[in-house]
Order: sequence, then C-alpha cells, then structure tokens
Amino acid sequence: MKTFAAIVIGSAETQMRVYELAARAEMREIDCISASINLGVDAYSEGILDAEKVQELVTVLKEFKSIMDSYSVDGYKVCATSALREIRTGLLVRDYIEKQTGLIIDIISNSEQRFLDYKSIACESSSFEEIIQKGTAIVDIGGSSMQISVFDKDKLFTTQNIRMGKISSREIYLPAAKNSRHYESMLTELLEHELAGFGKLYQKERPIYNLIVVDQDLEDMLRRQYDNIASGQEAVTGDVFHIDADVFRSMYEQAITLRPDEITEKYEMAPDSAQHVIQSLIFCRSLLDHTGAQTLWLMDVTICDGLCYDFGVANKLIKPRHNFDEDIIAASRNIAKRYKCNQAHIRNMEELSVLIFDRMKKIHGMTKRERLLLQISVILHNCGKYISLANVSECAYNIIMATEIIGLSHDERRIIANVVKYNTAPFQYFSKISSLDPLDRNEYLLIAKLTAILRVANALDRSHKQKCSGASVALKENRLVISVETNEDLSLEKLTLQERAAFFEEVFSVHPVIKQKKGYK
Repeated sequence: MKTFAAIVIGSAETQMRVYELAARAEMREIDCISASINLGVDAYSEGILDAEKVQELVTVLKEFKSIMDSYSVDGYKVCATSALREIRTGLLVRDYIEKQTGLIIDIISNSEQRFLDYKSIACESSSFEEIIQKGTAIVDIGGSSMQISVFDKDKLFTTQNIRMGKISSREIYLPAAKNSRHYESMLTELLEHELAGFGKLYQKERPIYNLIVVDQDLEDMLRRQYDNIASGQEAVTGDVFHIDADVFRSMYEQAITLRPDEITEKYEMAPDSAQHVIQSLIFCRSLLDHTGAQTLWLMDVTICDGLCYDFGVANKLIKPRHNFDEDIIAASRNIAKRYKCNQAHIRNMEELSVLIFDRMKKIHGMTKRERLLLQISVILHNCGKYISLANVSECAYNIIMATEIIGLSHDERRIIANVVKYNTAPFQYFSKISSLDPLDRNEYLLIAKLTAILRVANALDRSHKQKCSGASVALKENRLVISVETNEDLSLEKLTLQERAAFFEEVFSVHPVIKQKKGYK
C-alpha cells in the first residue's frame, strides 16, 4: 500500500487529492481539499499575478503540505497549469512559492496537461476503450483554451488546441455584450469559425458519434438538471454520466438565459463556478452542432487522477489498460502524413533505429522514454521537405517547435526538433548549441546520442527503397555490425554510412559497418 498526493494549481481553483494505491486493486481517493483562488483573471488579462493572490496561494499550499505530512505520503506531485504557464513572471513566481513552501512545482505544458486529463478519463472509466472504438472527440475545456482530441478505432487521430477558454472568453467578450443572448451569439460565432478550420484541416470527413467533455462544473450542473427532469425515472446507466444530444439541447435552452446568481441558486453551485459554466454550455452546444455527435459524455475528472495513475504505473501498482505511448506515436504519424512524409521510408527507419537502440542499451544508458523520443524523431525527420527541399533541417525544426504533440513536454519537443535538425545539418557542440537553445548538459548528450542513431538509420535507407529491411544488428566489441540479406546494390548505403560513421563513433566509441551476407551481392 502506498499513499500519493496530487496538487494542481489551476486558473480558478487549487486542489489536492490524496490517494491510496495497492497492487491488484483500484486506486482509491481518500481525501480531496480545494481552495478557490482566481488566478486566471490576472494571468490572462495582465500577464502577471497579483502579489496578494501569490501570498494566498502560498498559504493554501502550506496547509496542503501539512495535510500531506499527516498522511505520511510516499510521493507527491505539484503541477501548475495555464495560470502560471502564461504569465511573464512564471519562473519567478514558481521560485518564490517553492522557497516559501518547500514543495517542488512543475509548470506543465498544454500538451502535458491535456494528456494527463486524457489519462484520467481512461483510468476512471471502464467504458473508455469501448467508447473510442467509434469516432469520438474528447474536449477538455480549460480557463484559457480548450483541447479537442479525435479518436477512431481505438487510435488517436489528431489533437488540437483552440485559444478560447471559459475564463478568458468571459473576461474579453462579456463586457461588450448587450445581453445574455447577444453574448451567446458572439461566442457561437467565434467558435464556429475556429471549428470550421479544425474540421477542414484535421477532422476532414471523419464522423464523430461521441463527445466526451471534461468540465467538472458542467458535469455537476447537468447531472443535477437531469435528475430534476427525470423525476424518478431510470437514471443514466454506466460508469460515466451521459445523455443524448437532443436532451442536452433541451437542458441548454432552460439554462442559457439564467444569470450567474440564478444558476447558483437553482443548481446549488458556487458563485465562481456559476460564472464560468455559461461559457462551457455555449462551447458544448457549438461542438455538438458542428460534429453531429449523438451522445454527450461528461467526466468528473481532474489531472490529479492522471498524476496518481502515472505514480501507480511507475511503482508497478497499476497495470495500464491502454497504451498511451501508442497514442503519442499515432499523433506523430498523423503530423507526418500532413506534411507528406514518405511512410514506407519512415517505417523502415523506425525498424532499424529501434533495433540499433535496443542492441546498444549497455553503452548508451538511455531509457524507454528516450526510445519513444527516437521513434518520434524518425517519424518527423523529413517534415521540412514540405516547405523547402533546400533548407530541410531548419524548416523541420520550426515545424516541430510550432506543433504541439500530446504527451510531450516543451523540453522533449525541443530535443526532438534538434535531433531532426542535426540529422542533416552539421552538428553543433555544447558551447554553440546551448547558445542557440536553452539546453542543459543532459539534454545536449541526449540530442547527440539520438542524432547519431538517426543518422545511421537514415544512411541505411539512403535510396528510400528499403534495401536493408529485415536487417539484424549485433554489437561486437567496438563494432556495430548491421547484417543484410539482399541482392540489391548497397553501394549508396555503404557510402552514406561511411560518411555518418565518424559522428556515431565519436558519440558511442563504436564503429558501424554494413555486412552483406554471403550469397547476396
């Protein structure tokens, strides 16, 4: 049995949940404490946080730490989302809070935040795997933006961020509205434009049958409203609250014209929640109209659940139900398809690069996570050709840095971008590369190792004809022997490998060679 505490510093609320985990048992929440601190208003409008609110946050976190100590937790994680991520003084505020509380805070990127929400959904709902077999969009409505992730046949097809959130939209557009219906019309018009672009570029003709919405306040409100409408009828079945799209539209019309104080009274909601739920209603209605989804699923989850899930998996207390790494890879493949990358070449390079990685574990000392970064680097290594054949490396770097990849941190995306860049560009050593990108020593070493492997794998398919498909790799003293059974002419591959071998040997002190087996010429 282990105890874990997850703390999330959000734009409207700071929350801590404490869990118990044991092998062969579900993770169990044993305590939940929250404090309403509206950080989002200052963060989104001013780009800074008021000193008084920072001090209030410090006081709350000290109280949370005291509660954590009373539980003698075996581990904890503190994450800050957009409220700290989007202010100019984010690092300064984090440093001050850490010094005052003794807690280590991780300001997570948008893609990390949404991935944790997605994990929370998967680990909380036994229906998740069944739901995503058909076209499904998961929509996470946040304070400053919302994330739309589309699944089909159990695979993540695409995920995109729309810069419209329930707090930022209220702060910007409500003051200009004449009345509630005018405000509804303004937000709907703005969102229709964004969703039209999303549908054209990313969803295309893919049908959406299920809409899963992550918004605690909206879920709480609609559940209460549904209970009133049902008036003793059979409750919604399943482990997740869900309603037909037409039922939602009927409930929407009853609630959309209410003032926040009327929502507070009618649905027994906190005043802050009542202010923000109107935006969620409008977003949800627009999404249903745009996607044509038949069923609306509402999830009462937070990224605390995702943080606990990660802790449980790391400590072998939770057996994963879903392969989340495959979703990161699937999202990367769809980015590669968007930029017209050669899929056969990528598949062959993936096979070769992970084979080299696995055979050299004792030398490179990298982990499963670095193996995933290598795969993504391979998948995206040619995306720059979509823009320029003459400046592939810089174009690829810029594409990757400008594209969110769900589940990866900003630092991990920067590592991948540099690996792809130096696949063809001359490699820059630490003094130079650290002046171009804010990299530390460990990140630099990782970029060098992954680049060396990527260059060799690329050399082995220089002709893009997959001549080395099915090759075997063996590490023999200071030589990496790549054995190939083929009658194809490997002159081009051997020449390219000879050019790339020096850097590989420089990084690993191992010399790569191609060995064409006897009987094959």
